[in-house]
Amino acid sequence: MGKIIALANQKGGVGKTTTTINLAASLATLEKTVLVVDADPQANASSGLGVDIKEVDCSLYECIIDHADVRDAIYTTDINGLDIIPSHIDLVGAEIEMLNLENREKVLKNLLDPISNEYDYILIDCSPSLGLITVNALTAANSVVIPVQCEYFALEGISKLLNTIKIIKSKLNQDLEIEGFVLTMYDSRLRLANQIYDEVKRHFQELVFKTVIQRNVKLSESPSHGLPVILYDAESTGAKNHLALAKEIINKNS
Repeated sequence: MGKIIALANQKGGVGKTTTTINLAASLATLEKTVLVVDADPQANASSGLGVDIKEVDCSLYECIIDHADVRDAIYTTDINGLDIIPSHIDLVGAEIEMLNLENREKVLKNLLDPISNEYDYILIDCSPSLGLITVNALTAANSVVIPVQCEYFALEGISKLLNTIKIIKSKLNQDLEIEGFVLTMYDSRLRLANQIYDEVKRHFQELVFKTVIQRNVKLSESPSHGLPVILYDAESTGAKNHLALAKEIINKNS
């Protein structure tokens, strides 16, 4: 049975999509089979893994709204063992269309259940909101990775997310766990970054991953080439950080 991990934080710009695609690519490099589910209408995870959105006939939207077969929405990537269900801008409207559906919080869970044991890991890239699609992702997931940006307002909004997780745990998905907090965009030269790290560590203790994702030029450049950083520059700090994070997650789950 594959493990389904949602990457969520309703604060935008914290490195959620970057972490999703590079963690997925690193897990696949470590010989795990991985499926990325792009549940963000911006579809950045799709383009970041080389999917041309204009060429996609069947995306997550068609699966949710038109009951398309989920297998028709699975696309391969340049990395062996890494597949993706791409997103589409139409997903913005899906939340409204889903309001009339029965069990609307469990649509994504029901989609992924039939294929969940075909992969070691399924990573869901959530949109920066706590709307119905994110609720679906958290209902379908076994655990959540929460990327936290090393900046002044880092902890602001986390309490809101933790509250949402608590509600989902009590009403929709009692098995939902926090996989961990991962600090992103870390710059060790900045005193503030170290203060944020210490603060997050103090709050969440062993739930904070040892690996931090440092600020890295190659990491910022790689999505514009439609490549995860490990294919763009395997020797870069960004590639090494994500490999270390992948190893940490594998060890935690073995």
